[in-house]
Amino acid sequence: MIRTLRVGMLLSHVREEEKLLIAAFEKRGVEPIRLLDRALTFEVTDLDRPQPVPLDLVLDRGMAHGRAAVALQVFDGLGVPTINTSRASGIADDKVATSIALAVAGVPTLRTAVAFDIDSALKVLDEVLGYPAVIKPVTGSWGRLLAKVNSPTAARAVLEHKRRLGSYHHGVFYLQEYVAKPGRDLRIFVVGDEIVAASYRSAEHWVTNVARGAVSTACPVTLEIADVSLRAARAVGTELAGIDLVETPDGLKVIEVNTGAEFKGLMRTTDKDIAGAIVDYVIDRSLACREQAAGGALTNGRAGVV
Repeated sequence: MIRTLRVGMLLSHVREEEKLLIAAFEKRGVEPIRLLDRALTFEVTDLDRPQPVPLDLVLDRGMAHGRAAVALQVFDGLGVPTINTSRASGIADDKVATSIALAVAGVPTLRTAVAFDIDSALKVLDEVLGYPAVIKPVTGSWGRLLAKVNSPTAARAVLEHKRRLGSYHHGVFYLQEYVAKPGRDLRIFVVGDEIVAASYRSAEHWVTNVARGAVSTACPVTLEIADVSLRAARAVGTELAGIDLVETPDGLKVIEVNTGAEFKGLMRTTDKDIAGAIVDYVIDRSLACREQAAGGALTNGRAGVV
């Protein structure tokens, strides 16, 4: 039955992680269907038309978040399950939505404020968050366009520059407290309800992304790490996620929840087969979705709907 599974992989490029995932699928007798985002087209006004390639489930590994967001919405409309869901990916890709979801769920996270005007932002920085502080784009990854500001003058310069970038995203000012990291933060990889692996990401720079040159080393998974990470994933609704944590005097706090997270740095710190764990989870979910769909079709058929 596994050999007949139709698992799609939404891709922008085939990176090292995607090669490992494809190999893990093939090892388990599944040939994933590659869905290159730049080649996809959808007729969104006729979703009842049979699709050329019926799919049991789609695994989102897209790098172009805008394309992935739209594609996941369409798959949702077609009734094709996705990992992660369109809703969860939308929350994770929006830092404001993520902060709200974490706060509502009571998950410890960094103190954050949102402003829409430069003077209002400066007032929040002065009266609430203090300096230094961090200004981030509402969307984005790899530590791009982050700015640490040490004074109102520096903050005004960054905010005015963002305003001139034009996109409405840059007109929403996402402001966050600065935490003096001990030279590192943590990346926790969650698959379903399990922590597959964890690593410290160390760098001399205050931005500790592997994409910016940080070095990954093994991190033991403590009860606190597991608790905070799994609660963060549930709050956002992700099934597969890279959870970024930071050590503070008040304990671990969540920085971000990442969907489609890279794991090439992480996999060099552990003997666990991260790609294999992802694929096993996706196959199990695909089989469950197929059985559910078959049961629904049978029920509807008996009712005369099909």
